[in-house]
Amino acid sequence: MSSPETSITIRMPNWVHWLLVLGAAAAGLVLGLLVKPFVRWIVDLIGEAPGPLRVAAELPVGWAVLVLTVVGALIGVWLSAEAAKESLVVTIGPTDVQLNQDGNARYLAKADIGEVFYDRKELVFLDADTRELARNKATDLNREVLRESIERFGYPWRGASDPREQEFQQWVDGRPDLVEEQQRLLRSRARALRDKQRGTAAELAEQLQEAGVVVRDRAEAQEYRKLPR
Repeated sequence: MSSPETSITIRMPNWVHWLLVLGAAAAGLVLGLLVKPFVRWIVDLIGEAPGPLRVAAELPVGWAVLVLTVVGALIGVWLSAEAAKESLVVTIGPTDVQLNQDGNARYLAKADIGEVFYDRKELVFLDADTRELARNKATDLNREVLRESIERFGYPWRGASDPREQEFQQWVDGRPDLVEEQQRLLRSRARALRDKQRGTAAELAEQLQEAGVVVRDRAEAQEYRKLPR
């Protein structure tokens, strides 16, 4: 008799990491083969070439290929590590869900989760009062595997779109359906987004929920819906 699964972890597929490493190594190999004519072309075009390329162009072709392939592979390893850091890792268990992304970890108890769904490229968790528990970019995850895993452990999966899509409105300063506190927080969050202050924007989104508003980002605009009273 097999024992029940304790948890399932879903992360970026391994082939993506190999693609980054091997792709960067292949680019280095090609550059090693073509570095001499490439440097001559750059010099003819703008008068000088970057120092590392000039050094590589002075090497015998075999050495240039070897050195630039290794450099390319190392760059690929760095890109792979950065991609892994930025990619969402979801661990789903019978009593909780854990989210890890960009060095930030989040624990969600199953009893607190009222809905789970995709909103375009983001995985969203709501509570029973439709307050947002978590919203994470999840473009690197297999959606079908994620859905099956969520349903396997009995979480309330709601599909590939926000069930309350029609409730969202684009924020424009001064809208009459928002009180001044909500307007002030949305103004502050708009400034934080313009200044690329992601941490501040996330904190203001939490404050907005305390003030009765759920907010999400669409291109350069904020969209909001009001929480039921």
